[in-house]
Amino acid sequence: MKKFEEKTLTSQSIFKGRIISLQVDEVELPDGNTSKREIIKHPGAVAVIAVTDEGKIIMVEQYRKAMERSLVEIPAGKLEPGEDPAASAARELEEETGYGCKKMEHLTSFYTSPGFADEIVHMYVAHGLRKIEQPAVTDDDEFVELMELTLEEAIKYETEGKIKDAKTAYAVQYLQLQKAINK
Repeated sequence: MKKFEEKTLTSQSIFKGRIISLQVDEVELPDGNTSKREIIKHPGAVAVIAVTDEGKIIMVEQYRKAMERSLVEIPAGKLEPGEDPAASAARELEEETGYGCKKMEHLTSFYTSPGFADEIVHMYVAHGLRKIEQPAVTDDDEFVELMELTLEEAIKYETEGKIKDAKTAYAVQYLQLQKAINK
């Protein structure tokens, strides 16, 4: 066994939804004991850091039912089966904001909650933004409002609790670091 590896003894599917599924695995621990693990399976997602030539960060405000409130976030969405993450990032940017870009650069990929979910988010930086005259439309059940914030406004939104999700906080910190490096 690999260091700390947990060998799956049984796996029971509990729920299969449109986006996620839940399974309960019985595992053998490194010390030989057994335990149960509740695991959410997710197809993965993309997120896009997009900044206009005027230095405005492209964000959207949308209601998040799990939080029972609206949050301000960078454009993001789930991967479709077999979809290339860079193509997904470009699609989500267009659908949620009406912007396209010349180049989509992969920045990093990270797990959102590895203690119970396998969701991975692929973070991209959009270069050469342009408004699209006839952009693709958002999903039928998605309602977003486009926002363009300065870095200072985004930092203030974090302080005020309007920005609370990890991918957007990461984006704001990334832009702060880039600003500090380029001084």
